[in-house]
Amino acid sequence: MSGPEGGEEEIRQSVRERYGSLAREGGRSCCGDGESSFGGSSGELPHPTAATGCCAAGYTDSELASLPEGSNLGLGCGNPTQLVPLRPGEVVLDLGSGAGVDCFLAAKKVGPTGRVIGVDMTPEMVSRARGLARSCGRTNVEFRLGEIEHLPVEDASVDVVLSNCVINLVPDKGQVYREAFRVLRPGGRLAVADVLATRPISEELRNDPERWASCSSGALTVEEVTDRLRSAGFESIAVSVLGGDPSVESLQAQDEIGVVPGEVRATKPGGPHP
Repeated sequence: MSGPEGGEEEIRQSVRERYGSLAREGGRSCCGDGESSFGGSSGELPHPTAATGCCAAGYTDSELASLPEGSNLGLGCGNPTQLVPLRPGEVVLDLGSGAGVDCFLAAKKVGPTGRVIGVDMTPEMVSRARGLARSCGRTNVEFRLGEIEHLPVEDASVDVVLSNCVINLVPDKGQVYREAFRVLRPGGRLAVADVLATRPISEELRNDPERWASCSSGALTVEEVTDRLRSAGFESIAVSVLGGDPSVESLQAQDEIGVVPGEVRATKPGGPHP
């Protein structure tokens, strides 16, 4: 599965520009101007529910209250920190960490003996997240600049890999999953909130850089995600379509092409974790 005509670098540049702008402006949405593609409004949402979608789905009031101000830019489509247990002392890696919302939540769960690494290819996002970590004294969180297809992380050094509505933006999803497999320890877990395609997406839409960069036409089907995870070496693979409410106006652009929120879980063989 490739991206729009013009090559992978064109995709990266389009994504980098979009999210660099969102980091500078303080956030609007991953998929539109001023609104989340799966419902809800821009910026930080005080009252998340499962129905509000991209900006706040899965986050509790207490979780949002615990976050550094400015870390939740409304760019996700779920809460990956709730998809697998995060244990004190573990090392967690977030792929496409943005301003750090899921990193800060994970850091609280793994505690002072644990560590969280966020990797993002957008310099403005990394700078914003680092500033928030410093200002709030979150010493068990670090943010690294890099592409999630080529992670600046050592082999077998991570217990859990998280990601939130980012892998769909990458041209080569198989390479992302191979990298996640590489950095996980035996028995390590993968937990991803992302958009999924419920039916094939046309080449015309695949070749639209704006659609791709807005969390739409880069989505894969359940079968495609499962195949890439299996090829990367993962086991205990579970890919679930959550769906959305097509009556919500801000969802309609995605609903037209059959793209909805979903969850992905998998495990690297060989370790003690269930």
